[in-house]
Amino acid sequence: MMFIADLHIHSKYSRATSKDMEVTTLYKWAKWKGIKVLGTGDFTHPHYLAELKKDLEPLGNGLFKLKNKGDEVCFMLTSEVSNIFSAQGKGRRIHTLILAPSFEVVDKINKQFSRRGDLLADGRPTFGFNLKELVKMVLDVSSDCLLVPAHAWTPWYGLLGANGGFDSIEEAFENETKNIYAIETGLSSDIAMNWRLSALDKISLISNSDAHSPHKIGREANVFTCECDYYEIIDTIKKKDRDRFLCTIEFYPQEGKYHYDGHRKCNVSFSPQQTKKHNYLCPVCKQRLTVGVMHRVETLADRPQGFRPPNAIPEIHLIPLEEIIAEAVNRQVGTKTVREEYERLVNHAPEFEILLKLPLDELAHFVPPKILEGIIRVREGNVLITPGFDGVYGEIKIFPESKKTKKEPIKQAGLF
Repeated sequence: MMFIADLHIHSKYSRATSKDMEVTTLYKWAKWKGIKVLGTGDFTHPHYLAELKKDLEPLGNGLFKLKNKGDEVCFMLTSEVSNIFSAQGKGRRIHTLILAPSFEVVDKINKQFSRRGDLLADGRPTFGFNLKELVKMVLDVSSDCLLVPAHAWTPWYGLLGANGGFDSIEEAFENETKNIYAIETGLSSDIAMNWRLSALDKISLISNSDAHSPHKIGREANVFTCECDYYEIIDTIKKKDRDRFLCTIEFYPQEGKYHYDGHRKCNVSFSPQQTKKHNYLCPVCKQRLTVGVMHRVETLADRPQGFRPPNAIPEIHLIPLEEIIAEAVNRQVGTKTVREEYERLVNHAPEFEILLKLPLDELAHFVPPKILEGIIRVREGNVLITPGFDGVYGEIKIFPESKKTKKEPIKQAGLF
């Protein structure tokens, strides 16, 4: 069967997250979105784990469903951890996503982690040991677990990030590299940017939302055609199986908050070429600029822009339906007008079916003309984006004619 999976989110016990990030609310939003498999997030937090054990029941295949509900939405036990340590004379700060098949396995992992850090401090706990210790600790509990470097290109806390990261997977994991089968590309990079590194050809490139609020789930996701089963999903990722891993759904990387270089305090946003011209210094305050993902990819790449490896798993760029509605009706995401229209539309069909699957003549029966025009433009990739930088999200325009802009058009003709 074909289904959409978002494997990296956070719970209400992580910093800067919505109080609604718990499985009963997430179940509702996953149904609206059309997500079949959703990560729980934060299984390391004792209070949240107790809630998960109370609210979920196992399906017998490594996945879980909400008690007293059907299996329209399945949950996978997931968590993200932070490792801060020194290696090769440099401070390292790396986030890693962990996937696990059962509460029994999670309990054993948490027992090991509790000896090394405070699991109550945050939904994403912080440890002082290195990455190869992390991999060995988790896989010694269960070889069925999967560890994935999270948002690998983010300047801070990304495996390949410009600040606190490494230049390669091998440098980071040493003799445990053999147990790293995938990286998460993150919001500020997409699959095509990662194709520029031949060293990544041997692993899977996965995409997840890293959502901190329910309406953000699915902004990035993976499309599988395997059985809806934990072990099948893990095997598909490990084998980079093109027949079972159909594609990823991508945020436009320019909209990510670390795509370009820059300095937020001084509102300076630079391309890599501009950064080099200014010797990596902010022209306003003369402090060092935050080097973004695009620049970092350029630094490590051994292939030209536009290179596509043979048999590569493709990507589709989307803009969330709420954002399309908001621009069409000239309101902000999260307002009553936008939320009511969103709920009306997804009660006709899930969001991903509206954005990707349903024919236009069918959509025209229940989608207002301006919103339908926005969906068409997103399907064609006919959007304009101002790149994000130094923690500031990029700005996306679907209807640029409504406002004068200097944004550069982005095309994805042929994906649909």
